[in-house]
Amino acid sequence: MDYSYILDEIKPSEKEQKKVENLTRIFIERLNHQLVAAQATIGGSFAKNTWLKDDYDIDIFVLFNKRYDPETISETLRKKLRNAFLWKSLFFGIKKIPASRNYYQMNINNYKFEIVPVLNIKTPEEAKNIMDVSPLHVNWVNSNVKSKNLGDEIRLTKEFCKACSCYGAESYIKGFSGYVLEILTIYYGSFEELVKHAISWKPQQVIDTKNRKVVRLNESKLSPLIVIDPLQKERNACAALSTEKFELFKETCKRYLKFIKPKHIDTEKVYNEFFVKKLKIPKNALTLIVKPKKGRDDIVGTKLLKAFEFLKSNLKEFEIKEANWDWNKKENKAYFWFVVKKGNIAEYEKHFGPPITEEEHVKKFKEKWNSNEFFTENKKIYVKLKRKHTEFQDYLNALLKSPSLKDKLKDIKFT
Repeated sequence: MDYSYILDEIKPSEKEQKKVENLTRIFIERLNHQLVAAQATIGGSFAKNTWLKDDYDIDIFVLFNKRYDPETISETLRKKLRNAFLWKSLFFGIKKIPASRNYYQMNINNYKFEIVPVLNIKTPEEAKNIMDVSPLHVNWVNSNVKSKNLGDEIRLTKEFCKACSCYGAESYIKGFSGYVLEILTIYYGSFEELVKHAISWKPQQVIDTKNRKVVRLNESKLSPLIVIDPLQKERNACAALSTEKFELFKETCKRYLKFIKPKHIDTEKVYNEFFVKKLKIPKNALTLIVKPKKGRDDIVGTKLLKAFEFLKSNLKEFEIKEANWDWNKKENKAYFWFVVKKGNIAEYEKHFGPPITEEEHVKKFKEKWNSNEFFTENKKIYVKLKRKHTEFQDYLNALLKSPSLKDKLKDIKFT
């Protein structure tokens, strides 16, 4: 298939590319002027030339000589940034981002710079922190992308995953990181080959670009898809991936292959259907528009996920057929939606207490609820409690007033 139309839509223009390059060059020159035995350099998708149009998160790695104490380079970088951008730090501040090693964020002319302190190492074995290996990842991707001309193929893969809500390894997304998508596209040789093979992935499928004998991974590092880091054979680069996102990606790939099967394909339709993110809310869903509190993306995203899971868990007696959520960062609002089988539930609910063998606890349970209607089930005592609300809408309205939601969200309302 000819992807030129799609690439025109997702690939930065020459003008955009030059603007970013000039701004980045000035930023790096100014910072390097303050550094001693350290050097700032471009990182991330900008260094690999795999970035997408209108995506202005620019990674800057500051490589510190190994004579520096790894525990202090983050604070050293903060001071150097303040000196290099005094006017900026005075008026807008330099935001510290807590991580395994703290890094910093600055917004300049609507471009977000993330400045990451790392040790200048030659091999992964020298790393004192996982972040130290990041520049080596850039080198590995670059060497493969340039030799195989895969930059645009990686762009297609990333945009495809963004559109189907599978892009991002953050805890509130649990999808594919940019680095993993780069590895996969390089491994299969193109976006389309990746899609063709993905539909056949089995649970805990192992992908290794070097076909090494896989070491036994720690159980906490296992995931539905295991992508062995090309530079560290003991590391699963895809450990953050959830089963839900794994299955969603596979299902989207199946739909995609069916969609492009005809000989005469309208690439504009392909783009609109599979490369543009849309809210796919069922018509019969009850939808909530959620206004999150301000904060860092990872914190806000985690709060939204917890709020959604709280509602989903408490609505399970209505037999949820479908439930999902989506966050529009630009508009600073999220959507929660639920499709349920039942419109109402029983007037009474079972509230379980301790096992009947724990006599002292059973006694306290009975004293607490002061009821004549106690029963046993599966060797546990329970009491029937009358619900305040049995209709779905009323029940949900009551849940929305919960303190645990107010702590996470600024506002929430029905569409």
